[in-house]
Amino acid sequence: MSSPIDPSLVPPGLAACDLEALAEAHGTPLFVYDEDELRRRCRAYLHEFGDGNVAYAGKAFLCTAVARVVAEEGLHLDVATGGELHVALAAEFPPERLVFHGNNKSADELTRALDAGVGRVVADSFDELDRLERLAAHAKTPPRVLVRITPGVEAHTHEFVETGTVESKFGFTVADDVAFTAVRRVAESPVLDLAGLHCHIGSQVFALGAYARAVAVVVALAADVEEATGHAIDEINVGGGLGVRYRADDTAPTIEEYAEAVRAAFARESAAAGLRSQPRLMVEPGRSIVGPAAITLYRVGTVKVISGVGTYVAVDGGMSDNPRPVVYGARYEAYLPARPAAPRPLEATVVGKHCEQGDVLVSSAHLPDDVAPGDLLAIPVTGAYGYSMASNYNKVPRPAVVFVHDGQARVVVRRETLDDLLRLDLA
Repeated sequence: MSSPIDPSLVPPGLAACDLEALAEAHGTPLFVYDEDELRRRCRAYLHEFGDGNVAYAGKAFLCTAVARVVAEEGLHLDVATGGELHVALAAEFPPERLVFHGNNKSADELTRALDAGVGRVVADSFDELDRLERLAAHAKTPPRVLVRITPGVEAHTHEFVETGTVESKFGFTVADDVAFTAVRRVAESPVLDLAGLHCHIGSQVFALGAYARAVAVVVALAADVEEATGHAIDEINVGGGLGVRYRADDTAPTIEEYAEAVRAAFARESAAAGLRSQPRLMVEPGRSIVGPAAITLYRVGTVKVISGVGTYVAVDGGMSDNPRPVVYGARYEAYLPARPAAPRPLEATVVGKHCEQGDVLVSSAHLPDDVAPGDLLAIPVTGAYGYSMASNYNKVPRPAVVFVHDGQARVVVRRETLDDLLRLDLA
């Protein structure tokens, strides 16, 4: 492939931006988000599912600036740990719009959530229900609880991010009435308030039929609970996981196509189940909101040609700022912002600076054949699970994060300094 970078992979607000100037001003590596695109994708979900029915999955990327954008756009926020909860509260996110996830919430985390008044606690195990009931007995109001269901549905994605199969560590399996028992326990608890059911089948999902199968399982369970307990299910949350295009040859459903498929399955299955009252349908997108809204900028340091092997283009970041290629075999594209329309006949491997042969960012990158040290290199669609999974491996400071709005840039996460690498050392 020698064609220029597909412009649809680059957020519109960054296509006309002087990325070289940003790199000079803020250094590299650098995460650059198109704030307008981020907000547009939030609004697209709200348009499809309605106010109050969309929660942004903070694990994809969370900082106080993102939490404030999500709050301003009217979304709920899904947090999965005490740390994510702390960031949300520090950003003054409305606690009643928080959905608190996690497969192993500690008593301290649950206490903080209850004290803060989070809107939903997603129960994931019987041990957690034990903890939650002990704590809720002393709470001012019963916590609203969503019971996470494992529907036994394959999402046809990477096994590390497939969360709805019977082997999953998450939730209560529908097999052997385990999920039914958990839901009934919450419904009959004097200190818990059953808000509804939750499921999540995985991440980077393209197969819309998998969502329809999961909806069928969860709606059927809702009908069983309603019949057995007389308790109506107020809300069914089908999670997130919609995949995005990382490369020009990827084909991912649009937000609109995903919404149409999920809504249709929900309406069909609800009618067939004969539910006495129609639950709210809620979703929790993460990657499909922030992923396509950002690019990462790097500076090329070395171009190494190995006879009979190929070309390595080494940049000043790597697996410490984006471990997805190492962990999942994730595939990206790369281009040079100084000449985005240039042909890219050179097939090279873009690698980082870490002490691992597997420190690869783009395994089959297509670049101009005159790429050289000093060039600015961009990798698009890096807004999800890059910075959020970043580390200090090899004691490399984590990058800065910049939001661009109407051509103006603001730093929302500062670059770590070398002294930051010592801040936890005591001796």
